[in-house]
Amino acid sequence: MSYRIPGRGRVDHADPVRFTFDGKSLKGLRGDTLASALLANGIHLVGRSFKYHRPRGIVTAGSDDPNALVETSRDSGRFEPNTRATVQELRSGLAAESQNRFPTLEYDVGEVNNLLAPLFSAGFYYKTFMWPRNFWDKVYEPVIRRAAGLGRAPTEVDPDHYASRYAHVDVLVAGAGPAGIAAALAAARSGASVMLVDENSEIGGSLLSEPGVEIGGTPAWDWLADAAAELEALGVQVLPRTIAMGYYHQNMVGLCQRVTDHLDTVPANAPRERMWRVRAARVVLAQGAQEKPLVFDGNDRPGVMLAGAAQTFLNRFGVRVCDRGVVVTSHDSAYHAAFDLADAGAVIAAIVDTRSEIRDDLRSEARARGIEVLASHTVTGTKGRLRIKSVRVNPVASGRVLSPRTLFCDALLMSGGWTPALHLFSHTKGGLAWDAEAQTFLPDRKTENCEIAGAGRGLWGIGAALADGAKAGAEAAGALGREATTPEFDVTTDRAGTGRAHEELPTDRNPSRVRAFVDFQNDVTAKDIRLAVREGMRSIEHVKRYTTTGMATDQGKLSNINGLMIAADALGKTPPEVGLTTFRPPYTPTTFGAFAGYHRGAHFEVTRKTPIDPWAEAHGAVFEPVAQWRRARYFPQGEEDMDAAVERECRATRASVGIFDASTLGKIEVTGPDAVEFMNRVYTNPWTKLAPGKLRYGVLLGDDGYVRDDGVIGRISEHQFHVTTTTGGAARVLNTMEDYLQTEWPDLDVWLTSTTEQWAVVALNGPNARKVLEPLVEGLDISNAAFPMMSVADCTVAGLPARLFRLSFTGELGYEINVPARHGLALWEALMTAGAPHGITPYGTESMHLLRAEKGFIIVGQDTDGTVSPQDAGLGWALGSKKADFIGMRGLQRPDLVAKGRKQLVGLLTEDGAVKLEEGAQITAERDAPLPRAMIGHVTSSYRSPALGRSIAMALVKDGHDRMGEIVYIPMENEVIAARIASANFYDPDGGRAKA
Repeated sequence: MSYRIPGRGRVDHADPVRFTFDGKSLKGLRGDTLASALLANGIHLVGRSFKYHRPRGIVTAGSDDPNALVETSRDSGRFEPNTRATVQELRSGLAAESQNRFPTLEYDVGEVNNLLAPLFSAGFYYKTFMWPRNFWDKVYEPVIRRAAGLGRAPTEVDPDHYASRYAHVDVLVAGAGPAGIAAALAAARSGASVMLVDENSEIGGSLLSEPGVEIGGTPAWDWLADAAAELEALGVQVLPRTIAMGYYHQNMVGLCQRVTDHLDTVPANAPRERMWRVRAARVVLAQGAQEKPLVFDGNDRPGVMLAGAAQTFLNRFGVRVCDRGVVVTSHDSAYHAAFDLADAGAVIAAIVDTRSEIRDDLRSEARARGIEVLASHTVTGTKGRLRIKSVRVNPVASGRVLSPRTLFCDALLMSGGWTPALHLFSHTKGGLAWDAEAQTFLPDRKTENCEIAGAGRGLWGIGAALADGAKAGAEAAGALGREATTPEFDVTTDRAGTGRAHEELPTDRNPSRVRAFVDFQNDVTAKDIRLAVREGMRSIEHVKRYTTTGMATDQGKLSNINGLMIAADALGKTPPEVGLTTFRPPYTPTTFGAFAGYHRGAHFEVTRKTPIDPWAEAHGAVFEPVAQWRRARYFPQGEEDMDAAVERECRATRASVGIFDASTLGKIEVTGPDAVEFMNRVYTNPWTKLAPGKLRYGVLLGDDGYVRDDGVIGRISEHQFHVTTTTGGAARVLNTMEDYLQTEWPDLDVWLTSTTEQWAVVALNGPNARKVLEPLVEGLDISNAAFPMMSVADCTVAGLPARLFRLSFTGELGYEINVPARHGLALWEALMTAGAPHGITPYGTESMHLLRAEKGFIIVGQDTDGTVSPQDAGLGWALGSKKADFIGMRGLQRPDLVAKGRKQLVGLLTEDGAVKLEEGAQITAERDAPLPRAMIGHVTSSYRSPALGRSIAMALVKDGHDRMGEIVYIPMENEVIAARIASANFYDPDGGRAKA
């Protein structure tokens, strides 16, 4: 049976659209939402509730609907759970499936939970899953995991892509109803740049549902068309299908725009959604208000919906939601929905009003349509399994619920009044104040440059919204120094109204047997909230978490005020004494794709490449990510695997010369008259006597005394240091330096500059390194006598300005040549050419790690774990014993940092030199001790050493420095390996090769 009214609404009756729901082919119209199309086909049942699996239907016509969550899919392979049918626009071929049910929506075995409801009262999980304890792993957790969540998570890669955009405007208006349109017009007429956004497919807000209203003698829809044309002429950027999902500091507003979900065919390369980050000088919040449900027994049956939603489906989409309806209300606005439905051919059996006093004009209009008005009445129950069939109503006199009567219907339209949409305003930590007359919270103290207009601040009616919006737009423009006038609007046939707020409606039944729902999605009833209060929950935040009310995907838009009223009544307090829960962004559920934008696949994270990266790629390098950098891990030749390539690279480097791209090292320039004093305070080493032209290894600690970073530091001149850091630690070290300089030592005259990207660095290592480099150097004698180990100087290399370091991270004669980044590739190619007669061999990070491990050089973050002190790492010699202070000095004096039993860095040599230990493997002192065995340490680095012809490892071992020569045991997958503790300096322990 069709509930579509020919020619009515803003849908295109000449353009039918086919779609499916639960595999059944159905027809809608272009301009429908999935919800309106389902209702046009007489379908109210769309899902099952989360906890009790009760049948649930469409409740609202917007993004606040808690029930109409479905799975949608496209031929492209995109599958999305929890799509709101009230927001999803109909498109040809749309496939929608109900969720949270098995095997079918009509016959769901999960409905057994409804029969067991007494066992699932508020907080049941806190009480039920505590005993017996051994049930958790094998019984409770598996069941909970299977039951948790709404819908099915997609299993395939998302085929869509998402876009991001930044914008700056004078005035951003959130909400394109009457108040928002008026605000945008007033601001734009002043010459301000304006952006107007709305979550619907077209602007208009409540005007789309109120075609009978006239503005200045013009029907609402005609006025709306004129306003849209003027907005376009004024250059206002109008973004429909766009949700303002978050309001952040300094007037940054996050917008999520649906770009292609409504299209039958997605254009090539078109994004599905676009995330906007908009910085506005002024913001106008005109998001309107949300209608509240009433709380009574059986208020969750399919066919029970908000009166305003029924009016929207009728006037905007041309769908009459019922043939015979009943209205239950505590607010005037529901009368207009009843009148519109009656005028469209529906029978309205009665308007059940909880109030005793009703406006005469409303009574007269109801009487003229043959609608019975039942004042001072309540609803005490509904019947119907998969859709409402009847409602039980009772008169209320002197607080007593009298004998009931039954009204038959196929829809029950409810209205408990309106709640201003204050989520965005609350994101800014703006203050809210309770309005006793309106029985709701209204915006009060502002923390951002914003205005709130219309129903968002408790002004009901289109006339009031237009006037207030125009005033807000003019004030926003005026705050920017622009002249703006406030237009006046003459609104006739306006439908402003008043009402009263309720806790749950009075009932004639035993309250313990009443199922009056507050939160439809999470199956929270009024008695659950009262139970939470009886069980000691006094804070509204505790009530929320104990019952889960307001934790659903609608963020409590429908449930919060009703839940607050009930909790306040149970506590014997006024609503402002109880307060509201915290609203947090996003305003509505937002896809991960929209947040990620372009950051997916290869673009998921910024990939930094050195100037030498193209050469490495062209020569077959295998890469690995290090921090945000892409680094060459090894350079395979022929059929070599990694182990073979690394062995060849290491042997070539130790035998002749190897070349390595070290450009990713962090580099910081420390300059100024107080640079030496600053370095003394930051690093553990002393720096006063380090002469210009010399290098020193530096250790940086945290306040706790643990090693945070290290690197070689060169003194370029009296007041200038060239600091190197680990690749991943560059930003962290600079932030630490800046923090101390700005907050602890502002008296020091020092400048800090990150130069990581300024310099490209090429490392030459091996006995023939000087032979390769020397012919290319101008202006500097690099003989061993003139330029010894740990020296630095500016010179020219291969015709390029360079800063030359002599140091070694391999144990071989070594140099690091720094040149401006733009010359990095040219330097590399020049060195490769010069080194060709010596068999120069490029090596990657894997060989670099192995070469340094043979020398026992640590890598911070691999051989340290955030709890290693300098003494633990064997770096006690780097502590300036005569220094007055440095970062971490007091931390080193803590008793636990000098106590016995600390893990210390040592070398490990397996008894069988062919066996390589696993990095991360635990270490025990005894081979066959009973389980569980005490672990005394773990392996930090492990390699097969070509130079030593055996495996080597480094490890953190309890009291390791005092256990030299001892045998320890490392449990591996199939055996226990014995290893001897030794010095980590396995190769050339005297360091003669590096000093040659």
